[in-house]
Amino acid sequence: MISVNDFKTNVTIEVDNAIWQVIEFQHVKPGKGAAFVRSKLRNIRTGSIQEKTFRAGEKVAKAHIENRKMQYLYASGDNHVFMDNETYDQIELPGDSIKNELRFLKENMEVHVMSFQSETLGVALPNTVVLEVTETEPGIKGDTSSGGTKSATLETGLSVQVPFFINEGDKLIINTSEASYVSRA
Repeated sequence: MISVNDFKTNVTIEVDNAIWQVIEFQHVKPGKGAAFVRSKLRNIRTGSIQEKTFRAGEKVAKAHIENRKMQYLYASGDNHVFMDNETYDQIELPGDSIKNELRFLKENMEVHVMSFQSETLGVALPNTVVLEVTETEPGIKGDTSSGGTKSATLETGLSVQVPFFINEGDKLIINTSEASYVSRA
């Protein structure tokens, strides 16, 4: 059990027979009445986000999520195959359960596969990934880094806004939480 006063970002809890990850939390002490904790939670199984308020000091069950380092191998129909780096065991995850993560995954990439009590929940991506630009409008001489943005399609099919000076073939660092351009690699 964990007290809601000890909430931290990315802590996983079990509430209402679901596993939730704390995205945001705020301790509120109103002038009148009891203190409480306002939180924004993401359901790890479904990806849905819900706001929930807890009384200060309330206890909730901590969900112990196991993270195994695995390598993304390939797509097999609607399923995607991952291999454990230590035991070489392979697992298949349905594309529906990792739809958001597929925008950043490329073959041979290392990720963490999350599981809870032998149930595979999904994939935890690194904070940033390096992807190559496959399609964008050509840069025009005189465009500067502070001049504006254009759309670029990356090797995984993800489309992001990039500065005008980015060209096809450039490798970019992409923030996975916001699906946004960070810099050239």
